[in-house]
Amino acid sequence: MTNFLKYDQVGPVVTLTMNDPDRRNPLTGNSAVEEFLEATARIERDPAVRVVIVTGSGAAFSAGGDVRDMKKYEDDALRPMPIRTEYQQGIQRLTLAMYNLEVPMIAAVNGYAIGAGCDLSCMCDIRIAGESAKFAESFIKLGLIPGDGGAWLLPRVVGMSKAAEMAFTGEMLDAQAALDCGLVSRVVPDDQLMDETLALANRIAANPGATLRLTKRLLREGQMTSLSSLLELSASYQALAHKTEEHAEAVNAFLAKRKKPDAG
Repeated sequence: MTNFLKYDQVGPVVTLTMNDPDRRNPLTGNSAVEEFLEATARIERDPAVRVVIVTGSGAAFSAGGDVRDMKKYEDDALRPMPIRTEYQQGIQRLTLAMYNLEVPMIAAVNGYAIGAGCDLSCMCDIRIAGESAKFAESFIKLGLIPGDGGAWLLPRVVGMSKAAEMAFTGEMLDAQAALDCGLVSRVVPDDQLMDETLALANRIAANPGATLRLTKRLLREGQMTSLSSLLELSASYQALAHKTEEHAEAVNAFLAKRKKPDAG
């Protein structure tokens, strides 16, 4: 079996490309979960990585779960508890690993991002869509619920009302509709998607890597904690940031520009 996930690194930017275009890059029924887990662990260990891009090959970002693989659940001998465990040890591990990755992530959404594919984009910090991108929280169309954590992820991106509309109808959004509701931050021509995403990634990667990770962690914690708790965490992280070489260099460079020339 060929690898599902291509791992490419250029300087501080890693690009993860889902590479099963014939099946529209499904996240189940294959090695996707394990490969994403390996990739995120590798990125966490490498302080040189400052930005991660997630994208898909072919005409789709990701079609989510492999519908053909779902036929196995029709077996009367397969009871609910093993299915529950399969979700916990499968796609839900991917969700936790991607969401908790401290390195900033950009989803470059090409084509269809359906079901778990839509939710995968929501695990990233920033989403850029090609003009042909399509999004759907489509589990309901298959008589399912978002088993991958989409009911937690999507409302934090688009708000509860829009998330409910998407989850209850399962209807597709085109790129412009995704931009209008805040699901993506920009829409670009398909042939410029990776160039635009790489340009943004490089602007982010120009900043100190350790502080980028601390900033992302604060943003994540801010979604789940009280203001007082976040302020306490911010004070601790700022203490770490003040002791980095990058901070000292930035302060000295700033002050050097403001020094008056010697009289003479």
